[in-house]
Amino acid sequence: MIQPGRFIQVAEDSGLIMPIGEWVIREACRQAKAWSNAGLPDFVVAVNLSAVQFRRSDVEMAVIHALEESGLNPLLLELELTESILLHNVESVMLTMKRLKMLGVRLSIDDFGTGYSSLSYLKQLAVDKLKIDQSFIRDMPQSPDSASIVRAIIHLAKSLSLKTIAEGVEDVRALDFLRDFGCDEG
Repeated sequence: MIQPGRFIQVAEDSGLIMPIGEWVIREACRQAKAWSNAGLPDFVVAVNLSAVQFRRSDVEMAVIHALEESGLNPLLLELELTESILLHNVESVMLTMKRLKMLGVRLSIDDFGTGYSSLSYLKQLAVDKLKIDQSFIRDMPQSPDSASIVRAIIHLAKSLSLKTIAEGVEDVRALDFLRDFGCDEG
């Protein structure tokens, strides 16, 4: 087994992240539609996109094809983007994000608070959700600083009418903190 941190870097460096990423989007849409057809209630399926994939490939067309092939309602697909997509060609990235939103797809910023973006971009980005990085969640019960950061991210998101999701919720104490802070999902 190869850890994702190593695997993804190799795939990005070799250029294989584009076909892998397109396959993941297609497969996620196909599987979500299959679950729906099997009678499970509809739910949003989230797919992480590599910053390299987002910048180098035609993500919009990959999403359109995956949705068309599967028949999945675009509202049931969420694309998770890291803050690092904003490092290069910000205007182009924002245009792509707006076009994806016009398709009906949901967008979220993954690992929020650990990346490179300026808070000024948040008001310009067409995102629906901030995903709070697990490092803050994991440390929250023992670290007042982490708890303050989590509370601030949730408050910031709410003030911008964004949803929040905390990753790495592994115990009741962390869940209680998140409930108290008003986090939407975990």
